[in-house]
Amino acid sequence: MSASGARTAVEWLASVAPDPDACRWEWERNPLGVALLPAGRRWDVLILPGELGCPTLDVLSRLVARPGPVLADFGEARTGFFVPPGTAARWLGTGVRSAGRGTWIVVPYPGRATGGVRWLIPPDGSGTLTDASLLELAMHEAAGRLARGEGEQRS
Repeated sequence: MSASGARTAVEWLASVAPDPDACRWEWERNPLGVALLPAGRRWDVLILPGELGCPTLDVLSRLVARPGPVLADFGEARTGFFVPPGTAARWLGTGVRSAGRGTWIVVPYPGRATGGVRWLIPPDGSGTLTDASLLELAMHEAAGRLARGEGEQRS
């Protein structure tokens, strides 16, 4: 990610913080390089178990030129897809956790290695999000492939 792309992504992410300046300060000074941000304003996050998350991202990446931002914890036990606000309140998928209005998520600084979580697809600052219907289709495809023993691993 270019320096200007990272700045744009930082501004987009920090815009949801109660105090965007404090958020940027936290990113700069926190040794883990993370900030706690509220979901439900510009985006919700659907959190898939790792065994389904990465294969879902593989399918999704073949369906669209660039999915919305995607987070993973180290070890990829969980993968979080940024989706339009309001999705969390309507989501009915079994085994999928959600973060929407009233919840907070740990977000790493875009374009920088951090502790705990990392970007698989960093935000580009444009507000691009993953369409929840398309994500659901990708999840079904990935689950079917896993059930047939055709699971893929991201490199």
